[in-house]
Amino acid sequence: MRPRRRVLKNNAAEADQFRARAAIAFACVLAGVIGLGFWYFRLQVWQHADYAMRSEANRVKLRPVVPGRGLIYDRQGRILADNVPAFRIEVTPMEAGDSDKWLPQLASVVNLSPEDIKRYENERKATRGFKPIVLKMRVSDEEVAAFAVDRWRFPGVELVSYLNRRYPYGDLFAHVIGYVGRVDTKDQESMGANAGVLTHTGKTGLERFYESQLRGQIGYEQIETNVDGRPIRQVGHVPAKPGADLRLSIDMDLQRAMVAAFGEMDGSAVAVDPRTGEVLGMVSLPSYDTNLFVNGISSADYKRLNEDPSRPQFNRNVLGGGPPGSTMKPFVALAGLDSGLRRPEDRTLSTGEFHIPGQKRGYRDSHGGGHGWVDLRESIAQSVNTYYYKLALEMGIARFDQYMLRYGFGQQTGIDLAGENTGILPSPEWKAKRNKKEGWYPGETVIAGIGQGYWVVTALQLARGTAAIANGGHLQQLHLVREIRTGYEAPWVPNVVKPPSLITDHPQHLRAVREGMEATIHGGRGTARIMARGAPYRMAGKTGTAQKVSRKGNVSMNPHSLPYHLRHQALFVGYAPAENPTIAVAVVVEHGGYGGSTAAPIARKIFDAWLLGKMPETEPSKDAPAVPSFADVSVESGTVAGAEPAVVPVAVNGAWAAAVAQANARVAAQPGRAPQALARPALPGLPAPGERDAGAGAAGDASRADAAAEAPAEPAADTGAAPATEPQR
Repeated sequence: MRPRRRVLKNNAAEADQFRARAAIAFACVLAGVIGLGFWYFRLQVWQHADYAMRSEANRVKLRPVVPGRGLIYDRQGRILADNVPAFRIEVTPMEAGDSDKWLPQLASVVNLSPEDIKRYENERKATRGFKPIVLKMRVSDEEVAAFAVDRWRFPGVELVSYLNRRYPYGDLFAHVIGYVGRVDTKDQESMGANAGVLTHTGKTGLERFYESQLRGQIGYEQIETNVDGRPIRQVGHVPAKPGADLRLSIDMDLQRAMVAAFGEMDGSAVAVDPRTGEVLGMVSLPSYDTNLFVNGISSADYKRLNEDPSRPQFNRNVLGGGPPGSTMKPFVALAGLDSGLRRPEDRTLSTGEFHIPGQKRGYRDSHGGGHGWVDLRESIAQSVNTYYYKLALEMGIARFDQYMLRYGFGQQTGIDLAGENTGILPSPEWKAKRNKKEGWYPGETVIAGIGQGYWVVTALQLARGTAAIANGGHLQQLHLVREIRTGYEAPWVPNVVKPPSLITDHPQHLRAVREGMEATIHGGRGTARIMARGAPYRMAGKTGTAQKVSRKGNVSMNPHSLPYHLRHQALFVGYAPAENPTIAVAVVVEHGGYGGSTAAPIARKIFDAWLLGKMPETEPSKDAPAVPSFADVSVESGTVAGAEPAVVPVAVNGAWAAAVAQANARVAAQPGRAPQALARPALPGLPAPGERDAGAGAAGDASRADAAAEAPAEPAADTGAAPATEPQR
């Protein structure tokens, strides 16, 4: 047997191996320590701010602070749109849990309508669970107390205080101020960073147009919370910046007077200051209460408004429009003078019917036998159609449109309301887009001269153009906001508007047109001479009637005998005082009959309210003429004999206060007379009613036929032209 071989240990090699292994282990440990130190350094130094913020976020939550919405005032400083404290219920779906469990329980504590629940469910499905959703707006004080007792039962349900929009005169300014409403998905898309924070936004009117200024800037509060997420205390805040305040040019007293002047009739009216383009009053009737929409209108109220045939939500001044009728004649007359086709003294023979050369079809005047020879002034005062038939035909539609565009028609007035209608300026180009197979007929040019045919004009455009005639030819941009301030203690800054444009380069031409408009009211044969009765100031204007049905031969129809929906549209444009105008108006009465008998008396009441501070005394009816029997009217005062006038004293504007006092003193000095509150027969510097021309105040009974002198005529035979009584578009 071989003996085993003995292996000797190599101590040096083992020592070298141990040292190598120890060095490797030490290097690994050192690398680990260095890596760990580097990691700690990164956490504690480099990323300290980030992790400190995350840590703080577990304890402190940011809560947005919605700024107070800017207030809206009238020109006298009276609040028209206010903010009042209120409470709402917000729910965070992620914290609240299954709504099928807690909603019925909450409904036993707080009154929740089916609409509230449906709206919440729709928003819950469309938004992320960690975002609060409004369940109910305007929680009553009783509900607030009841919820506070049972609050512990509803995690994720919070009672939040906020400022609720309120309109003290909701229906009076519905179509001017508009309203705010609940934010919807479409609104959130345009809000950007404000989405999910704001609950309300401007929907219509000035609230919509000036939304960015009225909204303000959102602030934030840093709220410390407990482990349940309940707020404990505020640890910091970034204050919100309130929205800007708006001061309007509208006067609330005049606005009330305009509504009262219409009585039960539907229509619209605009009153402007011709010197500045400021809107003094603007009504669209019927109206509605804007407070219904602030926190969501009920289905019953919404159905009632939508089914109302009078369309109370429709803004007739901004979105509406129709044929202007004879209210266009002053502008057509000015175009005739500026184009060189007419001089003020040139006369045209009105035989009762006008014919285009070579055609048999006739275009009638308001009087069957015609008006005889009339110049420019009488053509306006008597509303002679033949004068304008012939003038429009000679001018041609292309040149006609150029002048009408210069006077502000076929374009927006620039008023600070969204969606303003531009109307329709009759032209071959416009017709070609509508009917490519049919050309432009001369008869369509003829009837365009009296405001019929394809014309669509808004009351805003009429008021703006009339103001330009009144102020010497300056076409102003209409605007509702007079001044803006960005803080309660900040100064009011005037609203910037575009500079006016000039509608004519010939002041003498404008003077002739103004004289014709003044003769419309104060002349012996003017179509609105009923306005002059008892007036202590002189006015200028033009009546208009847009027919809906044709006449039978030479016999004028009494529009009040027709079915309501077939009655003519009654219009009036004018300004006062004639010597130094401070107010210009446009009045449109739907289904009102004739402009001279319906729209003109409304305008007179508006003038009285602004110049004399006298509120309307009577309310016209939809089914009866607005003109009283002249046998019972006092020439001096314009009041019905034997009746005590119900004059409501209101603030008189500016320098007129002294004039009223002097006039009342003059009335008191007359035998058997006593002064009335803010009423007077004459203004200082103007002749008394008896000293004016005899035809102005006592021109006799203005019969229905005379009051209809501005009514357009129906063609007698076919020329291919559109009928003069084409329905309103």
